Amino acid sequence: MQPTTRNLLLLFAGCVLFHVAGTWIIPLIDRDEPRFSEASREMIERQDYVVPYFNDEYRFDKPPFTYWAQVASYRVFGQNDLAARFPSAIAAALTALSIFAWGRRIADERVGFWAAIVFTLSFQVIEHAKAAVADMWLVFFVTLAHWAGYELIFRNGRARWWFAFYFALAFAFLAKGPIGWTPLLTVTSTIVILRERELFRRFKFRRGMLLTLALVSLWGIPALVKTHGQFWEIGMGRHVFERSFSALGGHGAKSLGVYLLLLPFYFVTVFVSFFPWSIKLPWLVRQVRARRDKIDIYLLSGIGVVFIIFTFVTTKLLHYTLPAFPLLALLFVKRWFETNMSILSLKRTTIAFAAVCLVLVLFVSPAIGRFFPSRELFRQARNYLKPEMKFAAVDYKEPSLVWYFRSRVHGFMRTWDMHANSAQEFLEENGPRFVVMPTKDANEIYPTLPDGWKSFSTKGFNAVKGKRSDLTLILKPE
Repeated sequence: MQPTTRNLLLLFAGCVLFHVAGTWIIPLIDRDEPRFSEASREMIERQDYVVPYFNDEYRFDKPPFTYWAQVASYRVFGQNDLAARFPSAIAAALTALSIFAWGRRIADERVGFWAAIVFTLSFQVIEHAKAAVADMWLVFFVTLAHWAGYELIFRNGRARWWFAFYFALAFAFLAKGPIGWTPLLTVTSTIVILRERELFRRFKFRRGMLLTLALVSLWGIPALVKTHGQFWEIGMGRHVFERSFSALGGHGAKSLGVYLLLLPFYFVTVFVSFFPWSIKLPWLVRQVRARRDKIDIYLLSGIGVVFIIFTFVTTKLLHYTLPAFPLLALLFVKRWFETNMSILSLKRTTIAFAAVCLVLVLFVSPAIGRFFPSRELFRQARNYLKPEMKFAAVDYKEPSLVWYFRSRVHGFMRTWDMHANSAQEFLEENGPRFVVMPTKDANEIYPTLPDGWKSFSTKGFNAVKGKRSDLTLILKPE
């Protein structure tokens, strides 16, 4: 085996193992992880791989690529927490491989390897590589597009790089929508800054975007037809445009004053997201201000495009700038070695931070898992669950209930605005069923359970609402 091939395989395997570690310990965290994971399960049940559903209702939040990846994972590992998160670990490892290979093209194998390590061991990357969400697939395809753009600009890339650029844009859209097309802005701004407009001809933008749109349309047209246009209206209208101009889900500014205060949000939070390497960001800023070459300009353009777009988007979440991290890692390591900084410092930081992360996920996480109410109630009640049971919830309607209990129950969770009395009416209907509700309500309506009924209680924490939860499951077997 060639040394480069061996190094690529070792890097990929090491990244996958690192990111997979502990993913089976912490339960899926409300609300996004269970929604993605359950929607993928419902794809299999419906044999419909075009339109996602969650709890028997349309889910237009994201395009389908992440669901497809989870479906493939379920085929191998079964429908469980690890399988739901495994595709994100694969996407993160593939991104690391891309960074390694791209770094070799920019400088040498040393730059590629350490840029891959810096990316892999960034706090926000670690978090999302262990999460059952779409972000790491977006990062992977955007990275491929940026790499292909680099080849076309700086190395007069062959036709395969042109095809790679537009195929990557198509799959980036299928991963998370229009934000996947930021590499178009990166290459355009770079060509303008370099004042080499003849480079535009290499990209053949009109022909290339037709190819990208054609690939996206293979899924998009059937999705629009099946949903009578709702996928566009809600998926693009609400989850793209509304997110841009209002604080969707309470994440961001609700007034002009707060919006202005939050403008530097990502330039501050990058010190958390890119930790531990962010400690050296002031040094990196000084370096690029003092001197920068054409490749630095390309990497800076890609970083700037992502940060500037999300600076002006109203909805704010820490991970939105993740697509810039591969470029930031390459720029950081490239300048590190160009200025003859010590490799020993990189090694020490790598070993220390990786060790801390592994200790946290393998030895501290088990103590945290019991504070997640949905999985804890499921663990207690699972031996009494039957496929034909109906179930509902009062004042705790988190998606994790659907994910865990539908692994044993075929029906869907009732989510109308229930209160204690309607829960009692629901339980007393014919047939086996159960209800999850606050313990105080359960004690009021059933101080003594009817013969044969079961109850299970747990205390935990509702991560979405940021408050403690005291829940009881009341189960009627027949």
